[in-house]
Amino acid sequence: MAKKPITLFECQHCGFQSSKWLGKCSSCGAWESLVELNGHQIQSLKDTKTLHTSTLATPITAIKHESIIKFSSTQEEFDIVLGGGIAAGGLYLIGGSPGVGKSTLLLKVAGGLAKEGKKVLYVSGEESAGQIKLRAQRLDCVEDNLFLLNEIDLNSIKANLTTKAYAVCIIDSIQTIYSPQITSAPGSISQVREITFELMRLAKEYNIAIFIIGHITKEGSIAGPRVLEHMVDTVLYFEGDPSRELRMLRGFKNRFGTTSEVGIFEMQDTGLISAKNASKMFFSHKQAMAGSAITVVLEGSRALVLEIQALVSEISFGTPKRSATGFDTNRLSMLLALLEKKIEIPLKGYDVFVNVTGGIKITETSADLAVIASILSSFKNRPLSNKTAFIGEVSLTGDIREVSNIDLRLKEMESYGFEKAILPKKPNTKSPIKCFEATEVTKILDWM
Repeated sequence: MAKKPITLFECQHCGFQSSKWLGKCSSCGAWESLVELNGHQIQSLKDTKTLHTSTLATPITAIKHESIIKFSSTQEEFDIVLGGGIAAGGLYLIGGSPGVGKSTLLLKVAGGLAKEGKKVLYVSGEESAGQIKLRAQRLDCVEDNLFLLNEIDLNSIKANLTTKAYAVCIIDSIQTIYSPQITSAPGSISQVREITFELMRLAKEYNIAIFIIGHITKEGSIAGPRVLEHMVDTVLYFEGDPSRELRMLRGFKNRFGTTSEVGIFEMQDTGLISAKNASKMFFSHKQAMAGSAITVVLEGSRALVLEIQALVSEISFGTPKRSATGFDTNRLSMLLALLEKKIEIPLKGYDVFVNVTGGIKITETSADLAVIASILSSFKNRPLSNKTAFIGEVSLTGDIREVSNIDLRLKEMESYGFEKAILPKKPNTKSPIKCFEATEVTKILDWM
């Protein structure tokens, strides 16, 4: 009697597998997302689960040190995020919203590397070669060592990668590439997983640094299986509003360096360029006005001077509004409740709006003191000195706590001509900036 063939269905959203077809995925809840796998795909899944007994474990003391060769990407801010440069044989994943500048940045990097004599292969599955050349001319990236390939077939891409000694390969984007061995559509779970595995093998075998551009979902995560982020060496997210010039590149995973650094870029006519003097993009000296307070935050190892703006407006009826741009709304609600409790300010009858200038998002708590100072300044209609900065974290009990790297923050303030700093504790430093202690929220009124 012939053996009944094994059938297997896989969800194209989360990768869940089932022996029978389901209208709704029991894992992620997506409808009509299960696709039947063919015999080749099922066999490959079995092969990955097979334990190779010929491979023996080695004592860690017998492992030889492996040196990682890095080279500059020709973009200073990009090198900072990557941990010192591009690692030969590294597999990088870059995600971001449409129009933020992912392709522009990587084409700029490809042109810079080509000028230095390195061969770069740019694979595009979305744009034609003519469109890419038009953009390359605008970015001044037309070089003999920059090769374009308008192809979505993985086998053709692999054949081209092995013909020349490429140093870098850029895939734009992973969702458009397909493997003929997989019957599902490009961008599906099976396709993305198979293609990423093949690219990882090529990167390690031929010592090629491969950059993969990935689309993101409406939730903000990279589209495709979660295993995609586990397979690559580095995961980068490109942030920024396409209507603004500012762009920020953050690392969420990096096997070759730290993930605490951030790269700041500015969109100009010649493409994205590194923003060396980043604080000038977020802050400029002007006349002191009510509702404005200055603070210094850290983005990786970089100190940025920011202006916090607040507007407190009385309402005649209805529920008061609480809105924040660039600052956590939940934390704003906490600080407002703290002001009502400790200082007895009746904010229940006022709308409160907070904005961080420059379009940057504050992710640390050192700006709490400046947010409170700007709110009180707007409420009392009393301007704060534009030569004074407020730095400190505010707790639920009303205490003001210290923040890290205060010396670095004061050094950045010194370069902009600040005179005073309101801190939880005076630092042991010879900075010419006068530091004043404010250990409780109620003491904030003494400086206004």
